[in-house]
Amino acid sequence: MARTPSSDRPERGRGGERGDRPNRGRGGAEQTPREREESEFVDKLVHINRVAKVVKGGRRFAFAALVVVGDAKGRVGCGSGKAREVPEAIRKATEQAKRNMIKIALREGRTLHHDAFGHFGAGRVILRAAPAGTGIIAGGPMRAVFETMGVQDVVAKCLGTSNPHNMIKATFDALINLASPRHVAAKRGKKVGEIIGRRDGAAAAAAAGA
Repeated sequence: MARTPSSDRPERGRGGERGDRPNRGRGGAEQTPREREESEFVDKLVHINRVAKVVKGGRRFAFAALVVVGDAKGRVGCGSGKAREVPEAIRKATEQAKRNMIKIALREGRTLHHDAFGHFGAGRVILRAAPAGTGIIAGGPMRAVFETMGVQDVVAKCLGTSNPHNMIKATFDALINLASPRHVAAKRGKKVGEIIGRRDGAAAAAAAGA
């Protein structure tokens, strides 16, 4: 005779007593400050290169990685790392990028405040502010910088070398030279409205002259 389950005894299925227990796994645990800090950053691998060191017994191969890290809110940094394995090289480059982060003021949170020019070695870049809807018109390494920084509309051109290291450093040289109207007004002892008014008036006059 088959035994039927007693109605007084609770079932221990998926929806029984075990379902009422709190989740003790990693999904239910609260994130630590370090995990929250790492989750807010966006990192992109720009370039990876295999390098060789000639020794007595032959060649020792290693990997060099170039990484860009940003929080998509105006902070961005770049770093490079070299190791015998690719994941270790990327980790070293990411840590260096986080240590070298800079803060760039964005116009309306989407584009640059004004045009900028930067150079490093044989690399020269031109960055231009763009109206809404333009998108990121830039190639390769420069696009990675703007995406991690949070720029939505920009037009950029690289002149000279196509070396990703020189392009990245030239782009950062141009970004460092950017100044927001608030910074310029504080430096000149004027109001922000006066600085923005002059900029808009000069742009209108240039458009009328063209």
